[in-house]
Amino acid sequence: MAFFALISIAATGCGGTPTSYEPDTFRINLQAEPPSLDWQTSTDSTSFDVVSNLMTGLTQYDNDMKCEPGCAESWEILDGGKHFVFHLRKNAMWTDGKPVTAHDFEYAWKRLLNPATAASYGFFLYDIENAFEYNSGKIKDPNLVAVKALDDWTFSVKLKRPAAYFLYLTAFCPTCPLRKDIIDKFGDRWTEPQNIVTNGPFFISLWKHEYKIELSANPKFFEGPPGLKKIKMFMIPEQATAFGLFENNQLDFVDNRSFPTADVERFRNSPLYRSLPLLRCNYIGFNVKKKPFDDRRVRRAISMAIDRTVFPKILRRGESPAYTWIPPRLEGYSEGSKGKFDPVEARKLLAEAGYPNGKGFPVAKILYPQREDAKLIVESVQEQIKRNLNVKLQLEVNEWKVYLDILHRDPPQMYRQSWGADYPDPETFMNLFTTKNGNNYTQWSNPSYDALIDRAAAEQDRKLRASLYAQGDKTICQDEVPIIPIYLSTQNTMVKPWVRGIGFNAMDLQFFRKVYIEKPN
Repeated sequence: MAFFALISIAATGCGGTPTSYEPDTFRINLQAEPPSLDWQTSTDSTSFDVVSNLMTGLTQYDNDMKCEPGCAESWEILDGGKHFVFHLRKNAMWTDGKPVTAHDFEYAWKRLLNPATAASYGFFLYDIENAFEYNSGKIKDPNLVAVKALDDWTFSVKLKRPAAYFLYLTAFCPTCPLRKDIIDKFGDRWTEPQNIVTNGPFFISLWKHEYKIELSANPKFFEGPPGLKKIKMFMIPEQATAFGLFENNQLDFVDNRSFPTADVERFRNSPLYRSLPLLRCNYIGFNVKKKPFDDRRVRRAISMAIDRTVFPKILRRGESPAYTWIPPRLEGYSEGSKGKFDPVEARKLLAEAGYPNGKGFPVAKILYPQREDAKLIVESVQEQIKRNLNVKLQLEVNEWKVYLDILHRDPPQMYRQSWGADYPDPETFMNLFTTKNGNNYTQWSNPSYDALIDRAAAEQDRKLRASLYAQGDKTICQDEVPIIPIYLSTQNTMVKPWVRGIGFNAMDLQFFRKVYIEKPN
């Protein structure tokens, strides 16, 4: 689909000769400290933006978000789609000079599934024979998991059933290889710059916690050294501060993390500005095990009391209201799955649940991360719920790392979160709220929904598969309402005219191996 096509920036000089740029160096803002650079336990985009430039999996995405050879130079799909055999290239090297072998993938995938790793993305591999059983503790022997290095250069994977999206998983960070000897030697400190070994276009050369990460070009990368010698990734939490640095030529690139709403309006007509719709849906989540949200009537009432059309007007970055969990660009999207804005019906449901006109409604908090756009959204939700239901929500903000820790450890009654596609298939959205998914902070568990999504994942008929996902979407958005989809994101960026080769995609994956700096005239 053309929607996934990369957009290359080829802007030429604008606004005069720059006063400051660094040759062969790309400067960006991460906004926050990555919670971890362990690509198997990370779950957040900040960490993955770093890791995506440090690591390469069996495959990697091309410009159209299709899988092309990575560490595997070729592969075979056998047994009607249930057996994958990957043939590794012999020139893929770790930064310490050792070859990347099939044994590194076997170790990595079994570590991802090991219950002791507590990896939220363990579910990624559940299509593999005995993967779920090992991850859930039903079996103890990792050798029963059907991933095996047949020799140094051949990696075999056997699935329980065909899965149309499986190859996509081999391009995503959690399935990248790992070195057992490094983790055994350094334990929890294996990701520190002096210890970590990687295999991608860059390696980590500096990590000043809470301030900056520096990546340097990897001369051993199998495609050859990248166009940049260095990437400087800063951790500036305030959007206005970061954008000021961009205007002063101290950053080369800004995206939503560093681009205040007011400045998006101001620079919308600049030739350096780009906007791209994303496969990322923002939502309000409920912990359905915490009162009063253990009652689906309350959840449905809150959903019906929120006017989604307000959010694009608040953010003014080209967002669109979300009424379904599956974005319109993916198969499975259906008009029949939409939630609706109906304050009258919302008040009836709330009264049925025992809270007429909000009377007796217990104290409820909504957690959100420390970001300007997140603050604007939860304040609007707070105001709408008070106006339409006479219910007061308390707001609770935390910096990114603490916010994620709370979601993992003890999800609050309500929270503001988003989910971006890990691969361009509806499964990446619909699987999120199955019982066994480690990123399901709602605590919602519905066996019928689980079975439906399991059936859809294996269905080979595209039309039937789409209809199954649409049924699941209706369950989420109209019937059970463990979450409220609120708006679909866009990525808004500005790039300095001396930056070449940068691209954008609908999954918001940031790969910088083809970026280079061209000296301004």
